[in-house]
Amino acid sequence: MIMRVMGEGQFQVAEGHLNRLNELDEELLVALESGDEQHFRAALGSLLDAVKEYGTPLPDDSLEPSDLILPDPEASLDEVRELLRAEGDGLIPGIPE
Repeated sequence: MIMRVMGEGQFQVAEGHLNRLNELDEELLVALESGDEQHFRAALGSLLDAVKEYGTPLPDDSLEPSDLILPDPEASLDEVRELLRAEGDGLIPGIPE
Protein backbone atom coordinates (compact mmCIF):
# COMPACT_ATOMS: atom_id res chain seq x y z
CA MET A 1 0.00 0.00 0.00
CA ILE A 2 1.34 3.42 -0.91
CA MET A 3 0.83 6.12 1.71
CA ARG A 4 1.58 9.78 1.13
CA VAL A 5 2.49 11.92 4.12
CA MET A 6 1.73 15.47 3.07
CA GLY A 7 4.93 17.43 2.64
CA GLU A 8 7.14 14.37 3.22
CA GLY A 9 6.61 12.03 0.28
CA GLN A 10 5.30 8.54 -0.38
CA PHE A 11 6.01 5.30 1.49
CA GLN A 12 5.36 1.72 0.39
CA VAL A 13 3.96 -0.07 3.46
CA ALA A 14 3.45 -3.84 3.56
CA GLU A 15 -0.02 -5.10 4.47
CA GLY A 16 1.46 -6.90 7.47
CA HIS A 17 1.92 -3.54 9.22
CA LEU A 18 -1.67 -2.35 8.77
CA ASN A 19 -2.89 -3.80 12.07
CA ARG A 20 -0.35 -1.75 14.02
CA LEU A 21 -1.13 1.34 11.96
CA ASN A 22 -4.84 0.79 12.66
CA GLU A 23 -4.11 0.73 16.41
CA LEU A 24 -2.31 4.05 16.10
CA ASP A 25 -5.14 5.41 13.96
CA GLU A 26 -7.63 4.45 16.70
CA GLU A 27 -5.51 6.32 19.24
CA LEU A 28 -5.59 9.35 16.95
CA LEU A 29 -9.39 9.14 16.79
CA VAL A 30 -9.57 9.08 20.60
CA ALA A 31 -7.29 12.12 20.77
CA LEU A 32 -9.42 13.98 18.22
CA GLU A 33 -12.60 13.23 20.15
CA SER A 34 -11.05 14.46 23.39
CA GLY A 35 -9.86 17.69 21.77
CA ASP A 36 -6.66 17.43 23.83
CA GLU A 37 -3.98 19.12 21.71
CA GLN A 38 -1.06 17.39 23.47
CA HIS A 39 -2.66 13.94 23.09
CA PHE A 40 -3.50 14.73 19.45
CA ARG A 41 0.10 15.80 18.65
CA ALA A 42 1.52 12.66 20.26
CA ALA A 43 -0.96 10.35 18.48
CA LEU A 44 -0.44 11.99 15.07
CA GLY A 45 3.32 11.88 15.53
CA SER A 46 3.22 8.20 16.48
CA LEU A 47 1.13 7.31 13.44
CA LEU A 48 3.33 9.22 11.00
CA ASP A 49 6.52 7.89 12.62
CA ALA A 50 5.22 4.33 12.23
CA VAL A 51 4.42 4.89 8.54
CA LYS A 52 7.99 6.09 8.02
CA GLU A 53 9.44 3.27 10.13
CA TYR A 54 7.49 0.46 8.44
CA GLY A 55 7.43 2.00 4.98
CA THR A 56 10.02 2.22 2.28
CA PRO A 57 10.32 5.74 0.86
CA LEU A 58 9.55 6.02 -2.84
CA PRO A 59 11.77 8.26 -4.97
CA ASP A 60 10.62 11.88 -5.19
CA ASP A 61 10.21 11.54 -8.96
CA SER A 62 7.95 8.47 -8.62
CA LEU A 63 4.51 8.86 -10.19
CA GLU A 64 2.78 6.11 -8.21
CA PRO A 65 -0.80 6.91 -7.14
CA SER A 66 -1.23 7.04 -3.37
CA ASP A 67 -3.69 4.64 -1.73
CA LEU A 68 -3.86 6.90 1.33
CA ILE A 69 -3.02 10.51 2.00
CA LEU A 70 -2.06 11.35 5.56
CA PRO A 71 -1.81 14.83 7.07
CA ASP A 72 1.49 16.54 7.64
CA PRO A 73 2.91 16.56 11.19
CA GLU A 74 1.86 20.18 11.70
CA ALA A 75 -1.80 19.63 10.72
CA SER A 76 -4.34 21.09 13.13
CA LEU A 77 -7.08 19.21 14.97
CA ASP A 78 -9.64 20.75 12.61
CA GLU A 79 -7.68 19.81 9.47
CA VAL A 80 -7.43 16.19 10.56
CA ARG A 81 -11.11 16.13 11.55
CA GLU A 82 -11.93 17.33 8.04
CA LEU A 83 -9.79 14.57 6.51
CA LEU A 84 -11.57 12.00 8.67
CA ARG A 85 -14.96 13.22 7.50
CA ALA A 86 -13.82 12.71 3.92
CA GLU A 87 -12.25 9.30 4.62
CA GLY A 88 -14.96 7.89 6.85
CA ASP A 89 -13.72 5.50 9.54
CA GLY A 90 -10.20 6.66 10.35
CA LEU A 91 -7.21 7.42 8.16
CA ILE A 92 -5.95 3.84 7.81
CA PRO A 93 -8.32 1.20 6.41
CA GLY A 94 -8.80 -2.08 8.24
CA ILE A 95 -7.73 -5.41 6.84
CA PRO A 96 -10.63 -7.50 5.56
CA GLU A 97 -11.19 -10.69 7.61
